[in-house]
Amino acid sequence: QVQLVESGGGLVQAGGSLRLTCVATGRTFANYAAGWFRRVPGKEREFVAAISYHGGTTFFADSVKGRFNISRDNLKNTVYLQMNSLKPEDTAVYYCNTAPNAFAPWGQGTQVTVSS
Repeated sequence: QVQLVESGGGLVQAGGSLRLTCVATGRTFANYAAGWFRRVPGKEREFVAAISYHGGTTFFADSVKGRFNISRDNLKNTVYLQMNSLKPEDTAVYYCNTAPNAFAPWGQGTQVTVSS
């Protein structure tokens, strides 16, 4: 079974950037479309971005379109989320998983906090 470990979060000022990393172990991630999701306390987890298994196609939530980019390195079993022009409303715990349906157990996520 695949295990997912997210990292790269932190505290950043509005307008700043962060790059999140998701490493999959235990099973190859390369055969699956992958995505990033986020959750704010008290709200349901929401979709942020997804990338096809070969990396050629990407999808973004309207709220992040034009600011975030998703990429992957299948040789490293890793998926990235480059977040630019961050806004306070991007504050959340970010998770990766298969997409659009999350089939793997959720990791612990990585906290992103954007100050105004």
